[in-house]
Amino acid sequence: MATAVPGPTLHDFEEARVRVARVAQLTPMESSRYLADLVGAPVHLKCESLQRTGSYKIRGAYNRLSQLSPEERARGVVAASAGNHAQGVAFAARELGIKATIFMPVGVALPKLQATRQYGAEVILRGHTVEEPLRAAAEFAQATGAVLIPPFDHADVIAGQGTLGLEILDQVPDIETVIVPIGGGGLAAGVASALHQKLALQGRRIRVIGVQAAGAAPYPLSLQSGVRQSVVTSPTIADGIAVATPGELNFEIIRSIVDEVVTVTDDDIARALLVLLERAKLVVEPAGAAAVAAIVTGQVVNSGVTVAILSGGNIDPQVMERVISRGLAASDRYVKLRVMLPDRPGQLARIAELISEANANVVEVMHTRHGRNALISEVELDMSIETRGPEHVQRVLERLREAGYDPRIDS
Repeated sequence: MATAVPGPTLHDFEEARVRVARVAQLTPMESSRYLADLVGAPVHLKCESLQRTGSYKIRGAYNRLSQLSPEERARGVVAASAGNHAQGVAFAARELGIKATIFMPVGVALPKLQATRQYGAEVILRGHTVEEPLRAAAEFAQATGAVLIPPFDHADVIAGQGTLGLEILDQVPDIETVIVPIGGGGLAAGVASALHQKLALQGRRIRVIGVQAAGAAPYPLSLQSGVRQSVVTSPTIADGIAVATPGELNFEIIRSIVDEVVTVTDDDIARALLVLLERAKLVVEPAGAAAVAAIVTGQVVNSGVTVAILSGGNIDPQVMERVISRGLAASDRYVKLRVMLPDRPGQLARIAELISEANANVVEVMHTRHGRNALISEVELDMSIETRGPEHVQRVLERLREAGYDPRIDS
């Protein structure tokens, strides 16, 4: 018999699955040999980044909206989000014929803003963090009577997100570990609870690892203290999981059945995005790559058959360009060097020749006599070069030093 878990029951998850199937797609499950080598066990990628609206959020939103009464539907709904929850609510509202108002931060990614409007929702931009639109949405609901659709802290939302767990079990029956991105905790609570209750009937247990962005990680602190804690968030590329306080019901579920919550930095996430692009040919948003970042940083090892959830794929192309550059730098494949040169003809050509001999490629150069660290007889050379990783960087540095130069990596 399944151990009692706070929140939705297995029956709730099964019923939600029937509802959600009306709109959600069965997303692919891909395997990754590269990540398997890092973990020491088979690794599968649940590509919810290919879901309708570009993320798993459609599941919880549709499950919640589809259970509103006729009177509630007539009042309309309101939500707040940095993008994915907004799109999920807007899409579900359109499908069910419900008026939707969505509050989003001023700096929200343009593709997410456009998609939310295209689904038929009225979008109001407010504030610069997720917390400000959340407050504005709550005030709007109180003033107008619209039904507030929370992004994670509601049993119906959790049940909808948990349908992903049941789907994963169908696709990978021998799963032993699942890695889930965590913001407020709706996805992690739903997936962990659905899998825990389903597998308990078989006498099995699954390991659940949650992943938070280091700049917005209230769960490790909350789990350590035993009560929900709020943190001051710092800017992170993983805006989809940048939440300051755990959801109340989410925290109770996660505290009872999630084994571990780890954190990853923006550089870790950038490296993971690069891995997914190069190795899996998948475009994923930063928050959606958090689970893979935990693997790339060595925080998941010897985990048995593992599923990493790619929770979303809604990334602004301009953000992608910056993230790829950051991922290349974090992987030592894009390096900035500073070299002080004698101020005489031929030195720039000599440096370029040495770098070429080391099989690296110069992509940008700034050559100036006005560097703050340069002597009167020197010029400062700043270069950006493409390399093939840490060992290649060291070979380039050694080649320059052998020729009498003193190159420094400029962070």
